[in-house]
Amino acid sequence: MSTAFLSVGDIEAIERATVAAVAPDVTEEIDGWLLPFAEGTVKRAKSAVPLHRSPVAPATLDRIQDRCDARQVAPALRLADAACFEGLRAELERRHYVADSPTCVQVGSAARMRRLVAPDGSLADVDSAPDGAWAALFLGEGFDPVDGAHRVRMLSRAQGTLFASVCEGGRTVAAGAMAFGHGWASVHGMRTDQALRGRGLAGRVLAGLAQAALARGFERVFLQVDAHNAPALALYRRAGFETQWTYSYWQRQPPPR
Repeated sequence: MSTAFLSVGDIEAIERATVAAVAPDVTEEIDGWLLPFAEGTVKRAKSAVPLHRSPVAPATLDRIQDRCDARQVAPALRLADAACFEGLRAELERRHYVADSPTCVQVGSAARMRRLVAPDGSLADVDSAPDGAWAALFLGEGFDPVDGAHRVRMLSRAQGTLFASVCEGGRTVAAGAMAFGHGWASVHGMRTDQALRGRGLAGRVLAGLAQAALARGFERVFLQVDAHNAPALALYRRAGFETQWTYSYWQRQPPPR
């Protein structure tokens, strides 16, 4: 993993764009950290994240915890696996936080994404608002309907987001979304009907979103993917994406009795 070709400003832009894309109810900023607050299952919308790669004083963690306590929500952090946060990770462990859900932040180009097309050259349809069929895919068999409903709601209310669909037989069988902000396009909410995987449908979604990004003058694209999701990682590798860093979510657990 390397952030060699990303500037300090790029990293901050990606973190700000990540939070904006899931449209939290409220976002605060403390000591160079974003503190989004939202209800639901989408962890990015309710986990504090540092905007800069630099050591973090325990006093900053205290302030983050105080803001969460004031809002009566459980403290949570989204923290890159960077060497500069080694001290913070040790402090989090001391305070009974546990890390989970390792996720890769990957960067690519819209031009390379655009090459992922079906043999007949067809792309996903892209619209400025999700329709019922797009949302229904997130609630279908094989997906957590509660989590799916939260993701549909949050992606739908983010300003300027586009929604891609591949339809067959009157229903959406593959879908995704793309947000724009802070100089980046970003891919979110990739879903494919489980019974139809392996047919290149997700590639058509990526290609459709890439064409939309290029039409809006966006070349740089980022996405975030479960570090253990081998099929998705393989797809994004074919689309030219490379992992820049990995992060985990840190959540406070009750102290052992």
